[in-house]
Amino acid sequence: MIPRRGRAPRAALAAVAFILAACTSGSAQITSTPPDATGSIVPVSTGRPSIVPSPTLAPAAAYPLTLTDDEGGTVTLAVEPQRIVSLTPGTTEILFAIGAGPRVVATTDFDDYPPSAVALPHVASFSAIDIEKIVGLGADLVVAGGNGFNPPDQLAKLHSLGTPVLVVYARDVAGVLKDIELVGRTVGREAQARDLTASMRAGFDQISAAAGTLPKPRTFYEIDATGAIYGPADESFLTEMVTLAGGDPITTGDPNKFDISIEKLVSADPQLIILGDAAYGVTPEIVKARPGWGTMAAVKTGAIRPVNDIVITRPGPRLVEGLRVLAIAIHPELASILPEASLAATAAP
Repeated sequence: MIPRRGRAPRAALAAVAFILAACTSGSAQITSTPPDATGSIVPVSTGRPSIVPSPTLAPAAAYPLTLTDDEGGTVTLAVEPQRIVSLTPGTTEILFAIGAGPRVVATTDFDDYPPSAVALPHVASFSAIDIEKIVGLGADLVVAGGNGFNPPDQLAKLHSLGTPVLVVYARDVAGVLKDIELVGRTVGREAQARDLTASMRAGFDQISAAAGTLPKPRTFYEIDATGAIYGPADESFLTEMVTLAGGDPITTGDPNKFDISIEKLVSADPQLIILGDAAYGVTPEIVKARPGWGTMAAVKTGAIRPVNDIVITRPGPRLVEGLRVLAIAIHPELASILPEASLAATAAP
């Protein structure tokens, strides 16, 4: 893993095979991966985006409850969990959004939303989990990130100590919705989770419908360019988001690689460059001054636009707002058509 400026790396690439290996029956190999600390850039199993209903979960059942998580693990809960530890920012947001926030007793040192979660005890960094602290807190459920976001060996250790561990990993937008419902079912908030995903689907439909009527500029979403240049892989969550937002995504040319050569990028000639790394000091002026970038249409016309990468790439309730942010970055005229308040994803209390 190559750390992005100002971010700590999650885990060694060789150890976790972050993007695909844990979720594709071992058929794909990672040669490079974007230096993102949110755990949000994830592969999509098809190259075409579609917001479809999540697979129907079994009817709500009384505890004890046994579920299968995204990595095939079995989670058995004797009673509804009351002391929950969240090991990814996305799962923290999900738990709070469906009304289970008061039961969250610990998160990670990179959780930043909602504000009420920030002050909770930290039991994980990008590279390690404090197993002793989690056990000491009396956690009766740990919700973790799959495909290596949290170290698999440490999750296995937690499981061996008798702590139930639910591992979630969304490959695409539909997978995010499915995981929200899975988490809701696990913590006894299934109805609230379904209300939330229904609201999110409506928001996605509204945004994609509005963007679908407009021209599709060749769009490069810059994840990072401090060393190599990183952008969306061919079959990635981010490619799906750009397409839904009304852009024609420029990708790396490989379903598993996130680095792209300057020659390939110049040849693709983006009409628009989206700066997902804007929070780390990257500005349009910096991009314009880069050697070799001046021939691109986006640089010539000044179509270089910063965005809030977190809401665009974090798999959780704010993903609708992320799609709105991205759609407006691609088509500024949508700002008046897609007011933020009309797209708020909400769950029943």
